[in-house]
Amino acid sequence: MTLPLPEEKPPLPEERAPLPDEKTQVGSYFVSNYPPFSFWRSDCATRAHQALREPGESRAPLGLYLHIPFCRKRCKFCYFRVYTDKNSREIERYIAALTREVELYSALPAVAGRKLGFVYFGGGTPSYLSAEQLLDLVDRLREFVDWNGAEEVTFECEPGTLTRRKLEAIRDIGVTRLSLGVENLDDRVLEKNGRAHRAAECLEAYGWARDLGFEQINIDLIAGMVGETDENWQACVKRTLELQPDCLTVYQMELPFNTIFSKEGAGGSGLVADWKTKREWVDHAFQRFEAVGYSVSSAYTIVRDPSTRFIYRDALWHGADMIGAGVSSFGHFSGVHMQNLDGFVPYIESLEAGDLPISRALPVTRRQRMIREFILQLKTGRIEVGYFRDKFSLDPCDEFREALATHTSNGLVKVSGNEIRVTRSGLLRIDSLLEPFFEPEHQNARYT
Repeated sequence: MTLPLPEEKPPLPEERAPLPDEKTQVGSYFVSNYPPFSFWRSDCATRAHQALREPGESRAPLGLYLHIPFCRKRCKFCYFRVYTDKNSREIERYIAALTREVELYSALPAVAGRKLGFVYFGGGTPSYLSAEQLLDLVDRLREFVDWNGAEEVTFECEPGTLTRRKLEAIRDIGVTRLSLGVENLDDRVLEKNGRAHRAAECLEAYGWARDLGFEQINIDLIAGMVGETDENWQACVKRTLELQPDCLTVYQMELPFNTIFSKEGAGGSGLVADWKTKREWVDHAFQRFEAVGYSVSSAYTIVRDPSTRFIYRDALWHGADMIGAGVSSFGHFSGVHMQNLDGFVPYIESLEAGDLPISRALPVTRRQRMIREFILQLKTGRIEVGYFRDKFSLDPCDEFREALATHTSNGLVKVSGNEIRVTRSGLLRIDSLLEPFFEPEHQNARYT
């Protein structure tokens, strides 16, 4: 799962998570960080630079996120910072800037001498790069960072951009987890939602990846896309199950600001399935996979091997430091959130001038760090209370007594001894349950 890279948005009224049975309205739903992005400020950027000049927390894992912002087409539901109009010269200039950013980070006290625990190639479409461009990028990066000892290297792919040769290159750079953005296996649905690939390309790419022996292959699906029906969804789940992926990730379709669908007025029109239907479809997928031995790993993921670990996810959700490299990327160091410039040319020019492209940041309090870890770990369906007592000297059962009591009375959460568990009903609507755990000033506020 990637960190969201939202674009700048016009001033709008207060934004809230949708109620459980509402139509899918325009607005952010998926919670990926805390405090909300709308509270991050440009005048805090100096705090980010200060944190990077100090030695890193030796006990915290360190990761690297690399944003490759190029795509063949912009999906109609996409809200990430992506570009579909860049030529080879512009791509080369971006790769040079990305390498320079990693070089600058590698010399800072917060990073120098620390081993990378995980690497994530996200997008956009990392597989948009040619095999030669990818190998060149990695050769340049390895002058400054080394991920030979990393526990996990993830690479996101759009199936239609893949060839066997490119997959060989992806494998050869050390990728352990390959994530295929399939989304649906019906060409009509893919076309209606602006996807560039078609079902046959998904199946061909999956076959190549299996032949090449990737350690873990993930398939992404989206419940609630325009054009999906009960019959289509059931057929899509059945076909995916036949492939026996190591991991299945299922997202529920939302309509953040600045998507094509949002601008066209799809919000509330019924084109996108309502939340009740989406929850039922995700539950159907989970049940079908569980019936043959898969295990639910989070609100969005189900795994064939219950011992499967998600280093990127779990490290971030337990407070890891991360270099967020690339246009608009997010990072975190020593209790400070930070985000890069979100314009292609300003990002590149900043690095060509020898400056880190940090545009805004937010230092967070100890309690805010606890809240962040609590709400993100809640997405796995299980909280170990002792972890928070030991790390933060705070008991979440006491800190969140009122919110937990409400969720418990609604059958969404169960609290027992040293454990808080989210019920299946709660897990299927997890993002709508998180705001009550926010501090008062962050509730009923715009998320992005």
